[in-house]
Amino acid sequence: MSTAAMAAPAPRAAADEAAMALELRDLHAWYGESHVLHGVDLQVPQGRTVCLLGRNGAGRTTTLRAIMGLTSARSGTLKVFGHDLARVPAHRVARLGVGYCPEERGIFASLSTRENLLLPPVLRNGAAGLSLQEIDELFPNLKERARSQGTRLSGGEQQMLALARILRTGARLLLLDEISEGLAPVIVQALGRAIKTLRDRGFSILLVEQNFHFSARLADTFYVMERGRIIEHFTREELPGKQQTLQQLLGV
Repeated sequence: MSTAAMAAPAPRAAADEAAMALELRDLHAWYGESHVLHGVDLQVPQGRTVCLLGRNGAGRTTTLRAIMGLTSARSGTLKVFGHDLARVPAHRVARLGVGYCPEERGIFASLSTRENLLLPPVLRNGAAGLSLQEIDELFPNLKERARSQGTRLSGGEQQMLALARILRTGARLLLLDEISEGLAPVIVQALGRAIKTLRDRGFSILLVEQNFHFSARLADTFYVMERGRIIEHFTREELPGKQQTLQQLLGV
């Protein structure tokens, strides 16, 4: 089976609300007494890639964790494919079609690459995840290292494995936290090609990145966060006119 035949997410709903894979309005989040997010507004249309840029400590990872229900407290509107997440416990968010790839990766040291891909089983009812054959086509490195212990893979291969494992669950919305950080350029390029393929197949993607040059080739829309607030929002078409602003905000 060719990569072009890769299993696509479920068809888009006709309702306008469901046209958004993710919608955040006036999102606030706390860790204990620390108020980290201050009224974040952000949208990820279905089948699009959105990048959330910012320096370390800006609140980008907290935004992803708030979506998944992993912060100690949150308020505001959070919707995934039209479903209100306000009362959805963290362990059920994935069943709505959300896949979260944190910086930690979470590879099982006692399992081989192939065994890591077989855990967990499909989570979202009615939507099969990518098959092992499709994963092999998307990430040839993992096919070559199928019998290797998961934590003996290179950092880049572990990142591929973490993303591939999410794709096995049937997720349609991918939350990717700094997947290019610290990786060799050849691996970063491979991950970029994989993300572009997934977007072309209709997956919705929210990238948290510091690597602007990586995300600039992939994203349709950009948000810039500083101190828990969105301070800039622009499209790919507007990018040439934002270079000076980005240099000031991010040092890119």
